[in-house]
Amino acid sequence: MNVQETLAMAVKAIDDKNGHDVNTLDMSGISSTADYFVICHGNSETQVEAIVREIKDKAQENGIETGRIEGLESARWVLVDLKAVVVHVFHKDERTYYNLEKLWSDAPQIAMDRIVETKS
Repeated sequence: MNVQETLAMAVKAIDDKNGHDVNTLDMSGISSTADYFVICHGNSETQVEAIVREIKDKAQENGIETGRIEGLESARWVLVDLKAVVVHVFHKDERTYYNLEKLWSDAPQIAMDRIVETKS
C-alpha cells in the first residue's frame, strides 16, 4: 500500500469504530516524523482501545507494517506508528488539553472527501 492508501485505511478504521472529530494534517515539509498525522478521539478508554485495535488489525490485513503503539495501557492518548502516517487516538478529555491541531496549526488539513476519493 502507498501512503495515500495507508491514510485512507486508517481513517476508515477510525470511522468503523465511531471515532470522533477526525482531522488529518499534511505534515510533509513540516515534520520529519511522518507525512500525515491523523487525530481523533473516543469517548471512553474502551472506545479508544477499540479504535487502536481496529487500526492495527486493518494494517496487518493490508500488509502495512505497524511500528510502535504507545499509550495503550492507559488509553488516554495512544500513538499508532504506521511509518508515513502517525495516528493519534485521544480520550476526549485529553484531546482538548493537548490540542495538537493548534500545536501544528501550520500544517494544512486534508479534507475527508479527498481521503475517501483516494481510497476509491
